[in-house]
Parts: sequence; structure tokens; C-alpha cells
Amino acid sequence: MPFLNNSSNPSRRAIIVADDFGSSVSVNRAVIEAHVRGVLTCASLMVGGEAWEEAVQLAGAHPSLGVGLHLTLACGRSVLPGKQIPHLADQDGLLDASPIRAGWRCFVNGLVRRDAEREIRAQFERFRNTGLPLDHVNGHLNMHLHPSVLPGTLECLRAVPRPMMRLTRDPLHTNLRLARGRWTYRLSHWMIFGILSLWARTSLAKAGVGHADRVFGLLQSGNMNRDYVMRVLRILPPGVSELYFHPETDGGGGNVDLQSLVHPDIRRLMDDRGIVPVRYSDL
Repeated sequence: MPFLNNSSNPSRRAIIVADDFGSSVSVNRAVIEAHVRGVLTCASLMVGGEAWEEAVQLAGAHPSLGVGLHLTLACGRSVLPGKQIPHLADQDGLLDASPIRAGWRCFVNGLVRRDAEREIRAQFERFRNTGLPLDHVNGHLNMHLHPSVLPGTLECLRAVPRPMMRLTRDPLHTNLRLARGRWTYRLSHWMIFGILSLWARTSLAKAGVGHADRVFGLLQSGNMNRDYVMRVLRILPPGVSELYFHPETDGGGGNVDLQSLVHPDIRRLMDDRGIVPVRYSDL
């Protein structure tokens, strides 16, 4: 089940995802606002986030929100006590603040890989204990595609019926047509995750893990503004597309991702073009 698209069903379907659910009260509020007032269909839960328990309660009160696991192995806090995974986290459970360093250490150090596998299993277990249906899996900073992280993730997904995962590869040619600026960031991330996704795609197919036909959000991370999202939706091809965001309330209404998710023009354009908002679990 490598693709979710079905050639006999050419309709345009969009999975609209918010990452970092549970990381803070501000993010939690934004997720619910974007789901209730906007087009958000899914949220990816950080089970080690400072507000993860509130996020679980909010998700339970809004069962139409598809909730997935946002695996966190850097730039966050572990689920296991630091003393149980000393090569991955410090004594307070803080993970490496540098995703590049964390990824490199996991690649070259077997002890770090062992601790990462333990932490992955613990995060899956914590999510399972919430009682929420698992809609999908992805990773904070997309580290789920790391060659030393993906095998342990796929192992945990073996027990999940119809497992779904984000295969993060944002189409560069489309992004270059629709957006400007941040050239170094966009080109480097396209290249890195293009290679990782190409490698991971075969593993997902062998494991029977589904994914969307395409993903938008990587190259515009933190800047999924209304104009860009409108441009994407106008050229969205048939099949299943994921658009992912990082909404947050900041008291001033300045988060462009949240503004896009609740903007009436976005919903109106989706309706006009027959783009159906769905969860992974709807497919």
C-alpha cells in the first residue's frame, strides 16, 4: 500500500495537518481553533510535550480530529527518564537541541541508536495508552525518515491496522514557481528529504505503510501563508495531498499558518475546486 491515491478515483483530497500538538497550550488552542473554525483535519501529537495531556483531552472532545504520533528525538523532551536513555537525553530528559547533531550521532553511534529505539517504543506506548485511534505517524523535524530511526518506527507500526506515515518530499519545481526567498533553506531541505524519501519509499512499501501522493509544507515551514496555500490549492492535482502547518496562538494573531487555516478564502477555494478535506484514516 505505498500510495493512497486510487486511479479510479481522480478526486482531489487534502489531508490538512498541524504538527507539534501537545507542545504548548498555545499550540493546542491553535489546533482546536483551526479544526473548529477552519480546514484542519489532523494533528500530530508530541507525547512528550509540556501540554500533551491537555492535547489528549482536547482531542477526545473533538473526535472528528485525526490525531497521529509526532515522534520526537531532538528539540524536545523524552518520554523515558533520562537515566534510561543516557546517550539520547540528559538527566532531565532533554533531547539534543540540534537536529543535525542528533541525526549524526544516531547514525554513527550504536548506543544512541539503541536509546532512540527504546524512546520510539515508549512514545508509541504512551500514545496507545491515550486510547486515541492512531491516524498517522510522522516525526518532529521529520526525523522519522532518518535511516537509523525509520526501521524502529516501522517495527512499531506492524501492530497498527492500515498504518499511515508522512513521506516528506515537497515538490521543488512547484515550490519555486509559487514562492520566493530562503533559497539555501529550500534547496538544501529539498535535496536532503528528497534523498531520504526516495530511500524510505521502498521500506514503506515493503512494510505496507501508506502515504500521500505528495506533501506540501517542508519548504515553507513556518510560512504557510494564505497566498502560498491558495496558489498550491489552485494547481493541486488529482489524488491525495498532505499540507502541513505549524499553527500557534500568540495573542496578536500573527501566526501566518493559523491565519491560513481559518481564512474563509481557503475553505471557499477548496469548495470551488472540489478539494475534499480528509484525515489519513478516511482513506
